[in-house]
Amino acid sequence: MRPPRLRAGDTLALVAPSGPVPADLLEKALPVLSGWGVEVRVGPCVRATPGSPPYLSGSDAARAAEFTEAWLDPGVRCVLAARGGYGAQRMLDLVDWTALRDAGPKVLAGSSDITALHRAVNVHLGLSSLFSPMPASVLFDDFAVEHLRRALFEPERNLVVRGGTALVPGRASGTVVGGNLSLLAAGLGTPEAGSARDAVVLLEDVTESVYRLDRMLTQLLRGGWFDGVRGIVLGSWKACGDPSEVRALLLERLGPLEVPVIEEFGFGHVASSPTVPLGVPVTLDADLGTLTFDSPALT
Repeated sequence: MRPPRLRAGDTLALVAPSGPVPADLLEKALPVLSGWGVEVRVGPCVRATPGSPPYLSGSDAARAAEFTEAWLDPGVRCVLAARGGYGAQRMLDLVDWTALRDAGPKVLAGSSDITALHRAVNVHLGLSSLFSPMPASVLFDDFAVEHLRRALFEPERNLVVRGGTALVPGRASGTVVGGNLSLLAAGLGTPEAGSARDAVVLLEDVTESVYRLDRMLTQLLRGGWFDGVRGIVLGSWKACGDPSEVRALLLERLGPLEVPVIEEFGFGHVASSPTVPLGVPVTLDADLGTLTFDSPALT
């Protein structure tokens, strides 16, 4: 299912399912979000003092409750993660997914650690979602803001996303899945793992050394997650080591899959990142460096 698009006067809930939210970046972003003509409701964990452990925005129960309450609120049309970090996986088993499914479709937006929630929303609720920049980030620049706004309010304007070049040439169609590589690897063996069968996969990560990227890709390959994949789109690998070594690894691990691969597509932990829908049909053209969606991600 595709959730409905946002319209002026709708309510957007800002939540913190993962790490603590930098107050200065939050306060800078709130007027930007309000400028879209929506009411912004800030969840309690977004402004909470970091708990124990300090790398979480609150206890697992608190973060799960914040996310659940935002989704069950009939006035909320979009649930946007303020930032990533770590912790979204820890709260998944505390969410009543049956209640969320009964509440009807809503938009989930965010990236990085929020990959775990994207997988859960896709698997448990059957919903498409938006892999997007997040407001409490230094990467929430003018381009990222506008591309996310269009994805939420005017999704038909984002039917074609351009970037990158062919690592492996070709053209393929499938449903978009994926996100952050480390979260996808960590999700193997869980109810939300899913697979890349008949899919075009997005992959990106940050601050992971080349051997760790190797280990995660190998884990997904050996676990059968890539079986039946149609194509792959590679985003940013910021602070992951020598770019030439990262590129060589990606070609060595993914090339044998014999599917089209776009590299340096420009999404993820990088400035001016576009918002890319998950869970919707798309055509990848590696030679042109384009993703062309069959229909808008939101109705």
